[in-house]
Amino acid sequence: MKKRRFAFCFCSAYNANRLIIGKLRYRSAEIRVAPLMAQTPPQIFNSTRWRQNRDRAAKSGFAQAAFLKELACTRLAERLDLVKRDFTDILDLGCHSGQMGAALPARFHQHPLRLTQTDASDCFVQQAATANPFAQNSIVMTDELLPVEQASCDAVLSSLYLHWMNDLPGIFTQIRLALRPDGLFLAVLLGGRSLSELRGCLAAAETELCGGLSPRVTPMADIRDLGSLLQRAGFALPVADAEMLTITYPDMFRMMADLRAMGGQNCLVGRVGHFTSRAVFLRAAELYQQKYSDEAGHITASVELITLTGWAPDASQPKPLRPGSAAQRLADVLETTEVGLKDS
Repeated sequence: MKKRRFAFCFCSAYNANRLIIGKLRYRSAEIRVAPLMAQTPPQIFNSTRWRQNRDRAAKSGFAQAAFLKELACTRLAERLDLVKRDFTDILDLGCHSGQMGAALPARFHQHPLRLTQTDASDCFVQQAATANPFAQNSIVMTDELLPVEQASCDAVLSSLYLHWMNDLPGIFTQIRLALRPDGLFLAVLLGGRSLSELRGCLAAAETELCGGLSPRVTPMADIRDLGSLLQRAGFALPVADAEMLTITYPDMFRMMADLRAMGGQNCLVGRVGHFTSRAVFLRAAELYQQKYSDEAGHITASVELITLTGWAPDASQPKPLRPGSAAQRLADVLETTEVGLKDS
């Protein structure tokens, strides 16, 4: 695995063509939650269309394109296993077809475990309930409201789901309120550098052939924004780190087929209301092949996985030291030169 030399970012390669990809119990839930923000959040995504995309994915090809979901769940399970304590009440937020429940470390099943699975897609919730019959509840999530009571969870886990939320600050606040004191929040989201190649080629092709641009690729937050949102939501000890993946495909159309199978079609509110001409996609595929193909003729796609960690505040947690109380300068430890900031 090749590592890039900058903080919190690693690079590994995956070939999408080589990855091998009880009792039903679920219910819909609707709960009343006090408003978390005075202002209505901007509507970036069409929630109805997004839910339809997820339902179609669940019914068709998601199992063949679940490699990113499985990888994200593995990453979360590894982080979770490093925390040497038991978590009894766990919420899987954005369960898809049950991959997170299946990836939970074995030791979690050696004590009472109450797993709640939730997703906006009714079809995914049914599949998750079947895949993980040990789950206590499998609930359809509505209107970006968590279907759990406040202070009812020891841990909230979410993989490849939260980047689709219109009100991410509100969701983070709901998660913090759902956690008991010293409860853990772990999430993996797609970062802003994901699919930069596809975004650029589609924009260039549409500008060349149509003389303008329309929104096509989902906007995603960067690591600094997400870290700030954790702090804003009131999490203690927030950490955000990123991992860059490179996935290879035979061509752009095979990659777009995987995106559809994952439920990742365009659901932006500002999307164009008519079909895009085939010529735009053919030109974008040509540009993609010219700019981002390897020696074997396969194209590469960049995916940024951002992992977030935060804790519900508790008096037992370590507190930051008073400024100026350190016994040694960080610059000395790193053997570098400290550069002061200019006064504004």
